[in-house]
Amino acid sequence: MKKVTINYKIVTLLLLVIMLGSCKKFLTEEPINSTFSEAYWKSSGDLRSALSGNYALLREVMNSGNSNPSPRHFMYGDAVAKSYFTMQYNGDGLEGIQNGDYTFQYNVENFADWSKFYKAITMSNIIISRTPKVADALLTDVTNPTKFKNEILGEAYFLRAFTYFMMLRVWGEVPIVTEEYDDPISAPELPRSTKEEVMDQIEKDAQMAHELLPWQYSMLGNAKVTANKGSVNALLAHFYLWKATMSNLSSSQPDMAILDKAQTAISEITTSGMYSLTDTANYYKTFEGLSKEGIFEIAMSENTREGTNKHIANMFLRTAQLSTVGTDSRCFVTPEYLSNHFYKIEEVWDWYWNASKNEWEWKGLPSRVFDDSDVRCQKNFTDLLSDRPTCVKYQNVVYRNASQKLDPYIGNNMIVYRLSDMKLLEAEIAIYKNQISKAVDIINDFRKRNGADESTLLSNTLTKDEMMYEYIIERGKELYLEGQIFYDLLRTRQFTNFVPWLSESRFMQGGFYWPINPALFKNNNKLTQTSFWRGKV
Repeated sequence: MKKVTINYKIVTLLLLVIMLGSCKKFLTEEPINSTFSEAYWKSSGDLRSALSGNYALLREVMNSGNSNPSPRHFMYGDAVAKSYFTMQYNGDGLEGIQNGDYTFQYNVENFADWSKFYKAITMSNIIISRTPKVADALLTDVTNPTKFKNEILGEAYFLRAFTYFMMLRVWGEVPIVTEEYDDPISAPELPRSTKEEVMDQIEKDAQMAHELLPWQYSMLGNAKVTANKGSVNALLAHFYLWKATMSNLSSSQPDMAILDKAQTAISEITTSGMYSLTDTANYYKTFEGLSKEGIFEIAMSENTREGTNKHIANMFLRTAQLSTVGTDSRCFVTPEYLSNHFYKIEEVWDWYWNASKNEWEWKGLPSRVFDDSDVRCQKNFTDLLSDRPTCVKYQNVVYRNASQKLDPYIGNNMIVYRLSDMKLLEAEIAIYKNQISKAVDIINDFRKRNGADESTLLSNTLTKDEMMYEYIIERGKELYLEGQIFYDLLRTRQFTNFVPWLSESRFMQGGFYWPINPALFKNNNKLTQTSFWRGKV
């Protein structure tokens, strides 16, 4: 960016969106150059196109990485938790983040650079500034101009809140930009705002979106891939849980009053009647997108030629699922993940040392052994007994050259929020409140529903700490490779069990936050480096 705030030269290359029903593309790649001229903001189509450009910029944020397929949504939220999968060396140093080293050149240049985030925020700011100025008389094809403009504004507020929430979890302190500047060259240089100020802005924007947006979608083709009141509530649930647990890194005691706000947001979702769990017989439908369980998704369906060849699936799939790649994928599931998460309890006979008798004894003891009866194990992974299991959670491969199986695109939407996520968050809140039996019921329901062995069902006799560990195990099964795991581990302080490089001392120093690319300092003298990374980047 010319400044840390805005770069109109890139923002003006918006992706025009044609919203004429579910049969049309949600996103296209046709740039428009008159978006910001006075002649542009004159119709409902102009407002829809601007908003669609905002969604396109958000997709670019979440699906971008380095020159290889490496979507940042998954790098920030999953890859840094090395216990779940391993990235092999491929020349770009990306595997360095799995050891807690964010300083490799390509990582700093790409994942430590927040420019793309601010492009999305800039578009939100423009829409929020200009939409109220569009005269109702110009919206001739809209039945209720006020309602129409409110929904446009509500989605823009949601997108700004969501983008800042992503940045909050990655960098903690970031500059807050909420104005549209007519002249970006003269826009003020801004310092990083405190976490508290960023959280205040997120909450303010999300509450505004909650007030403006309805539950129902005005256009059927926009369901799931644009924001509604359910999307806002899902964002608020995650936001309030983060705020309650991560405001004070030196304390493991969450703010109970803020937890109540998270519960309220979840309750609105579960009582709305808008969502229901996908039948396990149609397990893959959830991850193809637009399922009845989905709350908010990023449009990437190949049904409308919006798939991508830089999906997270491109890092995992092998020849058996994707003909154009080799038999050895960039990423593979750690066998330890499978054995820790999918198991049953049975009596295992072996020689055990009896210290009191000072002798070996042959006896049977209850032990955890690997078990693949859980649907999530059966459907999400192959090569289960090899040293490099494969994740096939996203395998909706479409070959644009079908006859020769060439030019493959992955057509799975990026699932951001879904109902299972919300139900599990209720268990987390219950554990914080020492409501063990409620958390046990929620987790056991998940295990029963997915066909896990009965021996894995939990009892009410577990301690609070034991219950939190089981909760993280369940989140790890349900939300594997959905960009959630690392944040879950931070909130619950379970990172000590799953992230070898993150000590309690480093955590309390904010050592999980990313540095910022030093190139951003060039035109903003008020920026400072993330405290943990000062002198290291």
